[in-house]
Amino acid sequence: MTKKEIVKLISDKLQVPQTKTKEIVQLTFDAIVNTLVSDGRIELRNFGVFEVKRRKPRKARNPRTGDSVDVEAKNVVTFQPGKIMEEKVRQAKKVVEPKRKTRKSAVRPSAAPTSGGTVRTEDSATVGHSDSPSPPL
Repeated sequence: MTKKEIVKLISDKLQVPQTKTKEIVQLTFDAIVNTLVSDGRIELRNFGVFEVKRRKPRKARNPRTGDSVDVEAKNVVTFQPGKIMEEKVRQAKKVVEPKRKTRKSAVRPSAAPTSGGTVRTEDSATVGHSDSPSPPL
């Protein structure tokens, strides 16, 4: 669910214009972020607790080269769900896999094989064999 969908849901339920609802939703999100920055923690009863934690610096490995890499310390936001949220999710009959938006992959200048053994190039010409029959000679 996106912020836009949340705004529409609330707007429809309360019969308030979407522009006003969008403003309220954005102010709520801003208040959460500002509280995390200033206080490091925000507790929303019956929902959960957002908290800022400091991750220590560590050594990691570059998966491409295998080289060791130093990762700096950083702040991360954690979330601990409240009891009511946990109960509702736990009792859900059907677990719905979230819809994930796929990234549009960048067009590579070099030819890369695709399924079916064909090769696509920058000008979208197909080279190699395809599933369709070849025209007679």
